[in-house]
Amino acid sequence: MCGFAGLITDSGKISNLASLVSRMADTLEHRGPDDAGTWVDADSGVALGFRRLAIIDLSSAGQQPMVSTSGRFTIVLNGEIYNHLQLRSELTATGAAPVWRGHSDTETLLACFEHWGLVSTLTKTAGMFAIALWDANERKMHLVRDRFGEKPLYYGWVGSGSRRAFLFGSELKAFRAYNGFDNAICREALAQYMRYMVVPAPRSIYKNIFKLEPGCLLTIQGSVTGCAPSQPLRPPVSYRNIKIKRWWALSDTLHTVAKQHITDEVEELEKLEQCLREAVRLQSQADVPRGAFLSGGVDSSMTVALMQQQASHAIKTFTVGFEDATFDESQFACKVAKHLGTDHTELLVTSAEAQKVIPLLPNIYDEPFADSSQIPTYLVSKVARQQVAVALSGDAGDELFGGYNRYFWGPRIWAKLAWLPYSMRQILGLAIRAIPIAGWDTLSRPINTLMNSGDRIVRVGEKAHNLSNRLHSVRNVDDLYLSLLSKWQDPARVVRGESSFNVSEPSSILDDELPADLFDNFENCALRMMYRDSMMYLPDDILCKVDRAAMAVSLETRVPFLDHRVAELAWRLPLNMKIRNGQGKWALRQVLYKYVPRQLIERPKTGFGVPIGDWLRGPLRLWAENLLDQNRLNAEGYFHSAPIHKKWAEHMSGKRNHTDSLWTVLMFQAWLETQ
Repeated sequence: MCGFAGLITDSGKISNLASLVSRMADTLEHRGPDDAGTWVDADSGVALGFRRLAIIDLSSAGQQPMVSTSGRFTIVLNGEIYNHLQLRSELTATGAAPVWRGHSDTETLLACFEHWGLVSTLTKTAGMFAIALWDANERKMHLVRDRFGEKPLYYGWVGSGSRRAFLFGSELKAFRAYNGFDNAICREALAQYMRYMVVPAPRSIYKNIFKLEPGCLLTIQGSVTGCAPSQPLRPPVSYRNIKIKRWWALSDTLHTVAKQHITDEVEELEKLEQCLREAVRLQSQADVPRGAFLSGGVDSSMTVALMQQQASHAIKTFTVGFEDATFDESQFACKVAKHLGTDHTELLVTSAEAQKVIPLLPNIYDEPFADSSQIPTYLVSKVARQQVAVALSGDAGDELFGGYNRYFWGPRIWAKLAWLPYSMRQILGLAIRAIPIAGWDTLSRPINTLMNSGDRIVRVGEKAHNLSNRLHSVRNVDDLYLSLLSKWQDPARVVRGESSFNVSEPSSILDDELPADLFDNFENCALRMMYRDSMMYLPDDILCKVDRAAMAVSLETRVPFLDHRVAELAWRLPLNMKIRNGQGKWALRQVLYKYVPRQLIERPKTGFGVPIGDWLRGPLRLWAENLLDQNRLNAEGYFHSAPIHKKWAEHMSGKRNHTDSLWTVLMFQAWLETQ
């Protein structure tokens, strides 16, 4: 795992390319504390800078930027090619293998590019990566991102006049280190952030700087220092001397596996176990100490079980627990670790210790990011880094195997709403909202007194009003999904435009058409949500969260569930092998129960969260009130203060729980302070 930065200028305009790109790359030292390097082609106006976290081939033979044997290609690679030894064997079999200088996956990749070409090589890889590849023969720069977006890759235009340049890199802090960076905040991106609590690709929080979407290849030939595009570039597209295409697409995979009919569940479960075992085996390889995160849930327990089974010693596992029992899952992780025989480390933190992470978040995430599980993710990464340099995680199991509550509650909600005409749903929504929250709470008390304590409904009024909002805005199942995902239901009414008017919320990847004939009926409601989560929520929230938190402490994380062969197998499984009897991850559970007793796993799903809402009413109140000060918001000019202060007052009174929407504002405000 590493970090890189690069720039392209008009030839001869800037003379100090090496020092410029070195300064940019040095901002990424946390991603690569072990080594640094630069490479410059002054005639072409191209420069590459690299920071290395040595994981495979710790010798100087693994240093980057790396030039291929023939001198044609120069590469910087952030990530890992897990099957690179297999690729070496294939090259050797063809007689095309060079005299190897070392055993790094970067060297393997360069040799493969020489022999098979860029796209053909990419399709052979199993790995996570962001790549910048300079082709000296064709005078082209290629930027590549892995299939699911595990590794970040930004690009864009900065500066003016003689300082005008096209930049690319692993994190935005490298862009800000460029002398001449003055990009303004993109208010359209801010509107999307307010809805999703992340800035989704292809936008970034800055104008003229974008994220390369997962599975994409961007190719540059010729000058690119002219005008930036007015809108983000979406593949397939050509813009001036830039072309972007998808070298891999989930939709293509789905069309292929849709033709493969499942007739034997037992056989498929055996294939799933074998595929997962191989993914864990490959991702357990490293020349440095390695371990795994363990929450005690299905996904992390599955990863740890297979990792331990294939190890000759007790593997190291890590979990973080909290003094607030509502948010503490460490006891479950400890029981699973004991059963599997791992060398387990549990970090129990107080609220005060967790809150100390908050001032670090703007620098860690580099742009506004408001998934509050970022806090425990950072803490567990920090404790793991004290013993290992690589940690496997259970991320992506929810998206692939139907783990999120919305996958089974969403269809149930829609089934109860769909029969009503939209106009009638709007009227019903207004009627529900006509009764104040306190009124609904009062009405619910007699009913709750007749129910068992575990079955009682809390915050009835708040939930009734949330239902009212959905009845008023939901036209179809895709609207319902968007509603469930949104932290602000209408962010364009909160974000101010540059002329004080409301900003127009732009379209997102979620507006892309679904693959034809695959999700065309109600029975596929959950699958529609899983597909959309894989396209945006997974790369822009889950994977971003883990990458930035872990790399902040120089820890490499790996995600076995995102081996593309595991993902393809998961998408081949019918829905009833994922969600069965109102419970998700059925297929995964059947495999896991071979290694871990059912009673250690079966419990209601909880998020990896912290009690932010309570903190805002208590120890974080003064901090939050300072960031949300009405005069301050008005002076900064990014938000209309009235709807924010309405939510704040309701939250402080205890009438509503606006934790997610308020945290979204607060994380932007905290980030803005660092600019």
